[in-house]
Amino acid sequence: MGSVRRELLGAGGIVLDVRDRPDPPSLRFECAPGGRLLLRQGERPVLLGREEQGGCSREGLFVHRLAGYRSPLPPPRSARQRRPGNWVHQYARWLEEAPQDGPLHNGWWLLGERHRFPTYVWWGDFLRDWPGGHLDWCRGGWEGVVPLRPLSPEDDPRVKAYRKHAREGTLAPVFLWWVTLLDGWMILDGHDRAVASLAEGRTPPCVVLTRLPDEEDWRRTADEVTRGHERGMERLTARPADPDTERQRDTLVRAYGDVMSSLPYEPAPTRSWPLPGGAPAWDALRSRHDVSIPE
Repeated sequence: MGSVRRELLGAGGIVLDVRDRPDPPSLRFECAPGGRLLLRQGERPVLLGREEQGGCSREGLFVHRLAGYRSPLPPPRSARQRRPGNWVHQYARWLEEAPQDGPLHNGWWLLGERHRFPTYVWWGDFLRDWPGGHLDWCRGGWEGVVPLRPLSPEDDPRVKAYRKHAREGTLAPVFLWWVTLLDGWMILDGHDRAVASLAEGRTPPCVVLTRLPDEEDWRRTADEVTRGHERGMERLTARPADPDTERQRDTLVRAYGDVMSSLPYEPAPTRSWPLPGGAPAWDALRSRHDVSIPE
């Protein structure tokens, strides 16, 4: 199973140093010639993709999701959502305890809160269609969100319960994975919570997972941001406890999480493994599952 060492980055983030895990992880990308892509969980294929050929050097990606994806996190209970706590630490613990379904492999990973995104991420490039879709890379990148299971309707009973949490500000964060192979985000957990938050006109609160390069520049910047956050928290702690102080504290924690999740560094590329059997194996999967992806 290996080991995971945690390095705290204040209240809004954790660096996970994953060691001695066998390759490959359960949730992994496999690639084959001709721009062919496969996301596999265990032995089950859950997404097939193929790069679009065209005028741009990177035109786009056609994707097709398959049924059977399993979240690496347990569903959050209503009482747990209403209880104050650190969701980043909770998700880290759950992720470490579920290596059979998650994407962690040896290396550095950043797990952090994020509450703000460019408008187009959720309101323009959220891939609501199922099972197929197209990620357009030609307009300066994509950076949208890919669900791994069909989205429930807004009047679904579970979604309606989550909508109440969204209105109350107690909704558990959606769990996103930044995938450079897609040039966007992938929902690992919280599909119904994402639908609920958007139905209430709100950007979903998120905990995001990003693979980190082992670089001193990123470490230096992260340390500077963390020290500034800690100084701000110390100033608030010295003030009398009142509602205004608590609001400022909450704002400071959220802002720190957003900054840590979007530091000016290049995330390490999402790792992929060779697809056993190469292009013929990918083509056979496409035929077996009746996947509609252009040649």
